[in-house]
Amino acid sequence: MFDVMLKLCGFEYKMTFKFFRENTYSRIQLLFILLICCYVIACGQKIPAFNGVRAFADLVKQTEFGPRVPGSQAADACLQFLKKSLEVNSAKVVLQSFTYYDGLRDKQLQLTNLLASFNQKARRRIFLAAHWDSRPMADRDPNPQNRNTPVPGANDGASGVAVLLEIARALNEREPPVGVDIILFDGEDYGREGHLDEYFLGSRYFAQNVQHYRPQYGILLDMVGDSNLSLPIEGYSQEYLPHIVNKVWTAAENLEIDAFKRITGQYINDDHLMLIESGIPCIDIIDFEYPDVSNRFWHTLQDTPDKCSPQSLESVGTVLLSVIYAEENI
Repeated sequence: MFDVMLKLCGFEYKMTFKFFRENTYSRIQLLFILLICCYVIACGQKIPAFNGVRAFADLVKQTEFGPRVPGSQAADACLQFLKKSLEVNSAKVVLQSFTYYDGLRDKQLQLTNLLASFNQKARRRIFLAAHWDSRPMADRDPNPQNRNTPVPGANDGASGVAVLLEIARALNEREPPVGVDIILFDGEDYGREGHLDEYFLGSRYFAQNVQHYRPQYGILLDMVGDSNLSLPIEGYSQEYLPHIVNKVWTAAENLEIDAFKRITGQYINDDHLMLIESGIPCIDIIDFEYPDVSNRFWHTLQDTPDKCSPQSLESVGTVLLSVIYAEENI
């Protein structure tokens, strides 16, 4: 056993181990060294590992329900799956249900945000968010006949949720040094293109109904599963919250995860703007950069799991866990 521990700690011991074994004082020294080794090893395991394969399975599972369009059976089934997945790993899960009247289609929709809390006793809190719904129409599909068909939403929706479900497992495995809330928004992608008031329904409702929620900051995930992941800094995030951006991108650089690009990309309307406008600081991690327009699967029927990868999910999840468990948060 001593041999193994010394190897783990990187000591050259072969020539001296007999001496340690035969000398009482040296045995005490050796025991002290081993105790230090155990402490060093334990500290090195402080941040739980992120399992990209398991996260990818959660991505696929969501798409198997079908498009998670508000009011659909697929959405109802997926909601139960998400609720059970979070309940297994968190001490508290709250469903925030609300109604939305769709005047264009003359129907009333029931929508639901999910909120899961970890380390509830902590007063200093951060949050991680994603939207769990998928778009009701593939209005960017190259085939006009598909444009009224709901999208599968593998990358646009399921990828961010998959990362957060796996992070929930990690937070359950080792209590974070700060309070962490995971928020899954409904109705982000419901609106017609060009009508922003019809989008971001869940985050808009959340922001208007949690006036006393004042976290240190939040991180929104959207479209983070693409196989060719590229994550420049979203424009509004850099403009309003550069210190939070720096925290995340520095963590990525320290981990040598090169999907995170230290350049400012597009300004993107997303759930984080609803939160920023209400006084809740939140940045957006999003892959909206495509090297070739022909590979742009956003809002098409081609937004399927085969365009995503476990490695991309793991890259994002690993960075977030590093941020959460950073020494500065303790």
